[in-house]
Amino acid sequence: MDFYKAEYTLKNKDVDMYRKLRVSRLFEMLQEAAIAHTEELGAGREKTLDKGFLWIVVQQSLQIARIPEYDETVIVESWPGDTMHVLFPRYYRIYTKDGEELMTGSSLWTLVDEKTRHFIFPDKNGIFIPGTHTDHDPALPSRLPLVKDPECVTEFTVPFSYCDLNAHMNNTRYFDVTLDQTGAEWHKKKITSIVSEFVSEANYGDTVRLSREQTKDSLLFMGENQKVLFKLKYTFE
Repeated sequence: MDFYKAEYTLKNKDVDMYRKLRVSRLFEMLQEAAIAHTEELGAGREKTLDKGFLWIVVQQSLQIARIPEYDETVIVESWPGDTMHVLFPRYYRIYTKDGEELMTGSSLWTLVDEKTRHFIFPDKNGIFIPGTHTDHDPALPSRLPLVKDPECVTEFTVPFSYCDLNAHMNNTRYFDVTLDQTGAEWHKKKITSIVSEFVSEANYGDTVRLSREQTKDSLLFMGENQKVLFKLKYTFE
C-alpha cells in the first residue's frame, strides 16, 4: 500500500476541444488518487468526514512533459510523504502503459474542522499516514507571488455546481475559470508547469474578482473577495 496506482483511458468527458486532457479533469484524477490512497492507509471517512474533519488541498505543483490525448491510457501513481505538523505532502507521477513519463508533481493537504475551519492536529485525533520515500520525489510546491498590478479580467459568482461536499468551490473549478479567461493563442501553446495555492475559501454565492498578470511564457491569476482566495500560475513554451 506504499504506492497507489489507477489506470484511466481518456474519454470524451475527459478532454477539451483539442482532444487533450482537460486541466481540471487532470487535477480531479490526482485528487481521486490522493483520497483513495488515504482511505487505504487507514485515514478514511470514519476518522475524518464522519468526525467533522475535512481534507483541504493547500498547494499543488505539476511539471508537464506532455499532456495525454483522447483514447490514450495513462497510469496515475501517488504516494505520501512524511506528515509536517498539520500538512500532509503527497507526490504524483503520470505515465503511459509503455512507461513514458508524462508528468510529476506534488501537493500539500491539511485537515480542518467542518464547523470552525480551524486546523486539526492529526496526532491528537488518531490520524497517521506513513510516509514513503523514493529517489525521485518531486519538489514540494512553493509559494506564489501576488499579482503586482492587478488587472481585473472578470468577476464571477460561485454557482451551486462549483461546490463540493466541503461546501466550498472545489479546487479543480479554479482551473476551468482561469483557462476560460485565457485567449486562444495561449490554449494552443504547450503547458509545461502548473502551480496553485489556495489561501482561503470561496463559498456558494460569493463574488470573486479575477485578476491576471502575464509574461511572454506565463500567466499568473489571482482571485479575491475582500481577501486573497487563490493564486494560480501556468507556464508555457
